[in-house]
Amino acid sequence: MLTGELKNKIDRLWETFWTGGITNPLDVVEQMTYLMFIHDLDETDNLRAKESAMLGLPHKSMFAGEVQVGERTIPGNQLKWSVFHDFPAGQMYSVMQEWVFPFIKNLHGDKNSAYSKYMDDAIFKLPTPLLLSKVVDALDEIYRLMSESQAVDVRGDTYEYLLSKISQSGLNGQFRTPRHIIRMMVELMDPKADDVICDPACGTSGFLVSAGEYLKEHRKEEIFFNRQKKDHYMNHMFFGYDMDRTMLRIGAMNMMTHGIDNPFIEYRDSLSDQNPDKEKHSLILANPPFKGTLDADTVSADLLKVCKTKKTELLFLALFLRMLRIGGRCACIVPDGVLFGSSAAHKAIRQELVDGNRLEAVISMPSGVFKPYAGVSTAVLIFTKTGHGGTDNVWFYDMTADGFSLDDKRSPVAENDIPDIVARFHNPEEEKDRPRTEKSFLVPKAEIVENGYDLSINKYKKAEYKPVEYPPTSEIMAELRRLESEINIAIDELEKMLQGEGK
Repeated sequence: MLTGELKNKIDRLWETFWTGGITNPLDVVEQMTYLMFIHDLDETDNLRAKESAMLGLPHKSMFAGEVQVGERTIPGNQLKWSVFHDFPAGQMYSVMQEWVFPFIKNLHGDKNSAYSKYMDDAIFKLPTPLLLSKVVDALDEIYRLMSESQAVDVRGDTYEYLLSKISQSGLNGQFRTPRHIIRMMVELMDPKADDVICDPACGTSGFLVSAGEYLKEHRKEEIFFNRQKKDHYMNHMFFGYDMDRTMLRIGAMNMMTHGIDNPFIEYRDSLSDQNPDKEKHSLILANPPFKGTLDADTVSADLLKVCKTKKTELLFLALFLRMLRIGGRCACIVPDGVLFGSSAAHKAIRQELVDGNRLEAVISMPSGVFKPYAGVSTAVLIFTKTGHGGTDNVWFYDMTADGFSLDDKRSPVAENDIPDIVARFHNPEEEKDRPRTEKSFLVPKAEIVENGYDLSINKYKKAEYKPVEYPPTSEIMAELRRLESEINIAIDELEKMLQGEGK
């Protein structure tokens, strides 16, 4: 978790942007992301140079010698954050505007890459040298505090805190998925080295980045010591679609900063005919928008065949089934209404998951997970596409705590069900005999069918009532008489005191 000092520095930096004339929250995050990316390029280049020296391998710095920027050739070291951050404000601004920013826009050689596509129309928006100088100094201080921090993933936490300040999140159904919930879903799915992973509503690519980091932690040797698998990881594993070009830019840079050279990040309306993906992906991780209804004319006809509806949360489930190859897995967040909605479309998509594929788990999350954006109650659905059924028992878990308070402050607390959720999910044998009074339990398919494919946990969970023992009536009456006697004595004493005052 971030320290209070680090949060205060980020808050002040945010205010610096606002007082400097950049007031759109997305613009602020976008410009900060550019500058953090520029800083990280320098740092990453230095780190790779050290690693190569330790291993005795050659290393060619991207800043070495003369660098081509547009039609000009300039000294590469002038583009390094560690060099230009000491320049006077006017000179720094010129270097940033004329050299550094054009350099990062054309950093990736492949003009068809995600990075190149979405950096092509990127604009450096800081209006004055003074603002740039203040922002650079503030970022230097933030990076100093991050380097001193003992937190495991302070950079990820810092960036998440930055994203959390986008006040427009929550409009149009767009909720930023908390980082720890993303990580939980990734750990539940346990991505493999040969997976093809997709988020059809990727935003800043949080799910894709987390999946990539998980693979680095758990399958490092398998991937990076094998040329073919490393190429797959870098160029063919990660797919993300969104309809917000600013988010796509941030997402592409986020992926590249985390060492994924060429993810397929594309501007695409996933629910329309623009999205031709069928049986392409082996793993989908997503928190799709719950923005109510769409114009039926814009929705792919294939999806309407599965469930005839305008509700995005149902259409996305149909989309996931279409995009997954046979044997492909999905973990996605849905609003609670999907679990028990009574419309024909609600029942149709649940029936398709249960009867036509293998529904594995329903994890009910507390309503405070998405605060301060919204108090909506949600659940995580986990299923495998089979095309011919396969649901035997569905695992339910009643999450009541996620390590943070469930109010708008979302302060860290000791109660946290996430480690237990992951542990229990990966040990299915131990779940067979759990009573329904516990946090998790299994429900057979036949019972779900009998209940009209209702997937709400309250339909199956049993409350544990503890009998309350009361004392005998005689004891209660004796206690009442004793209290009455005490009250009468107190009243008599009060009366005497009042009479004494009257004299």
